[in-house]
Amino acid sequence: MVHVAVLFTHGFAEIEAFSIVDILRRADITTHIIGTEPGPIIGARMITTSPDFILDDISTDTIDALVLPGGSPGYINLRTNEQVISLIKDMMKQKKIISAICASPAVLSDAGILKGKQCTIYPGMEDELIKGGGIYSADIVVIDDNIITSKGPATTIPFTLTLVECLTDKKTANTVRKQLLTDMVFR
Repeated sequence: MVHVAVLFTHGFAEIEAFSIVDILRRADITTHIIGTEPGPIIGARMITTSPDFILDDISTDTIDALVLPGGSPGYINLRTNEQVISLIKDMMKQKKIISAICASPAVLSDAGILKGKQCTIYPGMEDELIKGGGIYSADIVVIDDNIITSKGPATTIPFTLTLVECLTDKKTANTVRKQLLTDMVFR
């Protein structure tokens, strides 16, 4: 059974974070909302949620993939959290899937895991990738080895479907893609 940790911190992008959790769970992937601290977490648009677990409760032994939603100041709160940076580095050492969307690829850059990797980020933030040695791509979703990055709110569905395919298989991703009616929207 695959276990995915989606990191929630104050200032997270609700449209990204909740959509990611929803789509992964539609694919029957065990998905946990992980708070960077206990108690309610307040998003960038003032929506409050309670985490399933907190960061202290997880390790690379208990999760197979890590997802960092964007949002401001969410991505700033993630990049300044030493425990988050350490988890990212440990996930990289174990070659587990690490994914980030919107501004959060900057957190991967800070963790030093983007050197020589193709990646993308929210438009206007490309220098955040370059300073960490990343190779910027204009694509909306970029996979390089075990790292998946994407641009932002409107790219959340293709980003998460890519994650579903990497964690399961193409058939499962296509089933969820059809349930979401993406063929009617993305041509």
